[in-house]
Amino acid sequence: MTQEIRLRPVARDDLQVLQAVTNNGPETASVHGWFGWTDPAGLVRRWEENGLLTPDFGHLVVAAGPEALGHVSWYRSGQGPLNHSWNIGAGLLPAARGRGVGTAAQRLLVHYLFAHTQVHRIDAHTDVTNTAEQRALEKAGFTREGTLRGAQFRNGGYHDMAVYSILRPEVTLG
Repeated sequence: MTQEIRLRPVARDDLQVLQAVTNNGPETASVHGWFGWTDPAGLVRRWEENGLLTPDFGHLVVAAGPEALGHVSWYRSGQGPLNHSWNIGAGLLPAARGRGVGTAAQRLLVHYLFAHTQVHRIDAHTDVTNTAEQRALEKAGFTREGTLRGAQFRNGGYHDMAVYSILRPEVTLG
């Protein structure tokens, strides 16, 4: 990494980057991030409605200087009637991969969510064959908890998912 990685709200000009890492095909989205074509105008509609930030989910741009490199996201995951956790994810443009950007972005997102919400747990799921994401999560402080068998449908079949988590007491905010 040559520039400091930061997170920021999604601006209209950033929507093309989010679209690229989710809807431009497996070459850009990666084999683990490609789930088929979606409504290309849907992202714009959601951004116009709420800026992709709500009490139940959010997206932030991963940036180095003015350059958008991808995004991080989170959504509310119920943990019983009294509380919830956040499930997080990341999508980076191909040029940003393999440089520590994903680790830095996920670490920043963990700090952001623990500083601005009351959750005790943040988790992430990734394909058991996605070793790059597993390394990034571990470097960001996550602990592997186990495997969700056949949990994700992608590319014509069901895939096992590795489950990772980090708890509030494991993170120093400051």
